[in-house]
Amino acid sequence: MKPYKSIYTALLLVLVLGACKVSKDIPLPVNAAPEKFRGSISTDTASIAALPYKDFFKEQTIRNLIDTAIVNNYDMQIALKNMEAAALLFSQSKLGNLPELNLKVGANSSRPSDNSLNGLQIGQFSQSKHIEDYNVTGGLSWEADIWRKIANQRNAAGAAFMQSAEVKKAVQTRLVSNIAQSFYRLIMLDTQLEIAKKNLSLNDSTLNIIRLQFDAGQVTSLAIQQAEAQQLVAAGLVPQLEQRIALEENALSILTGAFPKTIARIGTLNSINVQDQVSTGIPSRMLSLRPDVKSAELELVKANAKVGIAKAGLYPSLLITANGGLNSFKASNWFNIPGSLFGVVAGGITQPIFQRKQLRTQYEVALVDRERSVIQFRSSVLTAVGEVSDELVKIEKLKQQYVIADKRVKTVQSGLSNANMLFKSGMANYLEVINAQSNALQSELDLATVKTAQLNAVVELYRALGGGWK
Repeated sequence: MKPYKSIYTALLLVLVLGACKVSKDIPLPVNAAPEKFRGSISTDTASIAALPYKDFFKEQTIRNLIDTAIVNNYDMQIALKNMEAAALLFSQSKLGNLPELNLKVGANSSRPSDNSLNGLQIGQFSQSKHIEDYNVTGGLSWEADIWRKIANQRNAAGAAFMQSAEVKKAVQTRLVSNIAQSFYRLIMLDTQLEIAKKNLSLNDSTLNIIRLQFDAGQVTSLAIQQAEAQQLVAAGLVPQLEQRIALEENALSILTGAFPKTIARIGTLNSINVQDQVSTGIPSRMLSLRPDVKSAELELVKANAKVGIAKAGLYPSLLITANGGLNSFKASNWFNIPGSLFGVVAGGITQPIFQRKQLRTQYEVALVDRERSVIQFRSSVLTAVGEVSDELVKIEKLKQQYVIADKRVKTVQSGLSNANMLFKSGMANYLEVINAQSNALQSELDLATVKTAQLNAVVELYRALGGGWK
């Protein structure tokens, strides 16, 4: 009973030491985010990022495209596979406290030389010239988690699994943003193509009038040349815009996991309203929603666990082993029980003394990595806050630009209408009409660009706050 009593004593010591913690975790930095975003005037603590994308986007076409992309997009599928792999590793890490059990079955037969020492000895006791050995051995090995090394390994694997989930969320938020912005650009290009074709038709009408005036001797050929030049400007826009539409459709198709094809869409740019009320909430709320910030937070959890693992390597480890089975020199009585039974139980404590400073260096590197994780967390927060502030500035300034651009379009369209009437009545020359048409074309194209930038800024703010993964 004495050997077993010693093992029990060792186990009791393990339980006592197991409550000890060899390293102290570093918590998340305090005051990592400001009290509010620059440019934010909302006092609402709720954030648009908390809205599921199906509630945030009002256009059914966008919601349908996003639904398709989440299922078919290859980046999303890769992220899901990474999650599956991390989940398997995490499940395996939960079994770290269980003992290892191995079974070995072996048989061997050898014939030593008659002139060897073994051969001479066998010849004295047996007529057989062969040495036989048959074994069935079961081995059990268990390492006591005295310094929480196994627990820290489990914590690191759990953090890695949660990180993979945050990476999947980050992929989805970027995917949702890219699809919505691509759709808005596509609608903008449709609108600009319609503007170009309308302006081209107006140029044709003006050119016909100038040609009649030329035939009547009222204008020179220079008037025809300038009118044709303006017509070619509008005509040249048509294939350019059609090319951009096709490329945008191809990009949007690939995002949804499909081969390039025509994207069905309903409505015009004018029918889409820009969201005026966008609540950003408070920066601390963003930290809990934005996937890349959460991933940086989990990296600190992993770093804390790795410090604990490295520190535990400097301390003694207790390993308990047990082996037992059947052993015989003859196959005929191999399974003769209890005669062939054998068993061994052993326990040992190993204390590293000199490892060429490998263990100490690993521990010091883990400390440096942990400090780096803190810096990376602060950097991710700073980047996130900066992105939100950028989009808030864009939204505010684009709103002012749109008011100016819209006023410009109305003014230019009124001027174009007057120029056409005066030209037909002979009170304005062709240069005034051509200039009015050019201004109308450019101002309407600019207005469509500004409105699309408004829509995309709101989408980008939604992503910057961490929205899109719900």
